[in-house]
Amino acid sequence: MITVEKLKAFGADTADGLERCFGNEALYLRLVATIPEDSSFDRLNQKLEAKDLDGAFEAAHALKGVLGNLSLTPLYELAVDITEHLRSRDNIDYSKMLADFFSKKEELGKLCAE
Repeated sequence: MITVEKLKAFGADTADGLERCFGNEALYLRLVATIPEDSSFDRLNQKLEAKDLDGAFEAAHALKGVLGNLSLTPLYELAVDITEHLRSRDNIDYSKMLADFFSKKEELGKLCAE
């Protein structure tokens, strides 16, 4: 089960995240627990594989917003990097960025499952 302490150790700005949830810890943790299963991760990966930079941008931008609102800093920073490259329509190899992003997502998923 995810806790505020685990999220702090993960690198999340839990004080900010909790503030955005009006101090409601149960709500904050429930929202965080939904992140590892968010379909936008798969959509981002699929759109990049298809070289659909517009669709990939939409998925990355959506993730950036959610991750930022929950102050999941390690994931948010990676989402910002990916989003900005996609905003510029950079036709680059995104595989390293995606690997890092998905690795952090899996790390959060493990914390949520403990």
